[in-house]
Amino acid sequence: MSDFMPLDGWGTGTSPFHAGEQAAQQRAGVRDVAEAIGRRGIRRFMPEQHREFFTTQPFIVLGGVDAQGQPWATLRAGAPGFVSSPDERTLRIDGGELAGDPLAGDWHAGSMLGALGIEPATRRRNRVNGVVRSVDGGTLQIDVMQSFGNCPKYIQSRTPSFIEQDAKSPRSDAHAQAESVTQLSQADRELIARADTFFIASANLSEEAGLARGVDVSHRGGPPGFVRVDDATTLTTPDYSGNRFFNTIGNLLHDSRAGLLFIDFESGDLLHLAVRAEIVWDGTELDAFAGAQRLVRFKVTGIHRSRGVLPFRWSEAQLAPQFTAKARASV
Repeated sequence: MSDFMPLDGWGTGTSPFHAGEQAAQQRAGVRDVAEAIGRRGIRRFMPEQHREFFTTQPFIVLGGVDAQGQPWATLRAGAPGFVSSPDERTLRIDGGELAGDPLAGDWHAGSMLGALGIEPATRRRNRVNGVVRSVDGGTLQIDVMQSFGNCPKYIQSRTPSFIEQDAKSPRSDAHAQAESVTQLSQADRELIARADTFFIASANLSEEAGLARGVDVSHRGGPPGFVRVDDATTLTTPDYSGNRFFNTIGNLLHDSRAGLLFIDFESGDLLHLAVRAEIVWDGTELDAFAGAQRLVRFKVTGIHRSRGVLPFRWSEAQLAPQFTAKARASV
C-alpha cells in the first residue's frame, strides 16, 4: 500500500490495520477501500471534537484483558467530566468503577485498553485504543494509539438520567458483587433475547501487530431479538454492513476470545460474558437474519452478573432508522 500518502500520523510503510483485519477486509472484498479510509479516519491522536465529546459523557465503555488474556467488556459511570483529555494523546478516567467489574484489579501500567464513548440520544460514538500509562487508585491515564469516530448506524436512541443510590440500594457492594457461573440462566437468556444492544471487546496483543496492536471495544445494535439464544452456552448474532475496518472480526481471526456486555436498561443489571467466537461467512444460515453480511457464533465460557450497579434510568428506546425502515417495509 505504498501508494498512499502518510495521513494522520501513519507512514507510507505502516498500516493502521494488523494482519487479521487485513485478511477480513480481503475476504469481504474491501481491502483497498478500508486502507484508504482508515489512513484518513484513524488518527494517532484525538481531534478536539473527540476530546470534548468524552468530557460530556456520564459513562464510558471499556475493553481490556484479565491476567489470563481473556477480553472483557465493561463500563464506568460518573458525572460528566470524570473522563477528560489533558492533551490530544492522553485520555484520563477518574474513578467511575462499578461493583462486580470483571476487570477490577487487572489494570496496570502497560495494559492495553479500548474505550468507546457513546451518546445514545444523539447516536454519536467515538473510539480510542491505547495503553495504560499509569494507575492511581481508580484513575487511569491512557496513552492514545488510535482514535476514530463511527457512523450513527444501528444505535438505538435512549437518554440516561442519574438516580440517587444510598447504602441500602442494590448498587451497594454488599448486594452487587458479581456472580461467576458458566451457563446462562433463564433470566440471562430472556435478557439477551430481548436485547437491542450489546458491546464486544476483542484483542490482538501480538508484537507482530505493530501499531495496530491492542484491545478494541465496539457497539453492536439490532432490532430486539437480533441476538439468537441457541442454548445455555451458545449465541448467534448477525454482522451488518459497517465501517469496513473489521476491527472486531480481524481480532477474532487472530484470537477467538471475546467479551460481551449486555445491559438491562430497566434494572441497571450488567451481564458480562466471556466467549469464543466463530465467524460464519456465508451459507443459508444467514437467511434467518435480515440484513446480515455474516454471522458470529459465540460459545460462552464464563459469566459475571452484576445486579443493579448502573446508576441510570433510561428513556424508552427509539430504534435506529435502519430497523424502523425494515419494520415499515415488512408491514
